Amino acid sequence: MKTSLLIFEDNANLRESISKLISYTDSLQLLDACADVNDVEACVKDLKPDVILMDIDMPGRNGIEAVKIIRSFNNRVHIIMLTVFDDNEHVYDAICAGASGYLLKKYISDKLLDAIKEVMNGEAPMSPGIARMVIQRIQLTQRVAKDYNLTAREQEILVNLAKGSSYKMISSDLFISVDTVRTHIKHVYEKLQVHSQAEAICKALNEKLV
Repeated sequence: MKTSLLIFEDNANLRESISKLISYTDSLQLLDACADVNDVEACVKDLKPDVILMDIDMPGRNGIEAVKIIRSFNNRVHIIMLTVFDDNEHVYDAICAGASGYLLKKYISDKLLDAIKEVMNGEAPMSPGIARMVIQRIQLTQRVAKDYNLTAREQEILVNLAKGSSYKMISSDLFISVDTVRTHIKHVYEKLQVHSQAEAICKALNEKLV
């Protein structure tokens, strides 16, 4: 079954390039490519994509505001932010708005397909460098940690996720199977009451759980 995608990108050339890349990939299906997010709610509800590629900087309503709108009625769809910004403010805002991952536009041709596979597998495409910036941003603010009854292993895995480690890296570092990692992460999601890795990282850092 193909993974369906919806694009929101105001740069016509980039929008066309991404559309062609998706069209040339047998496992993917392009539903639509939009130049703005003015009708984002109706569009997402009507097309029901598996993955949304969302530009941050668009005329009128921006991508982060669009993510908040989408998350108000849909926690299932995976949202990958596409942006030229490489600063912690935009990273923090995008993730905490509910984005599933974050990809710089200069890496799209090389890493987009892998990023789509990652979010479909429950992972968050977010480089260690970007993860570190999120951590640095959160550390500027004091928070009181809450008790979510995480086990020692769940806490350990959550720390690794916050560092930007993939499921395979965590599996290797902790000497457990990838399936076991997935099971622990599922329990973490349930305890933190989140729906994605990005949400879990944001909440963990925001409430000083890691």
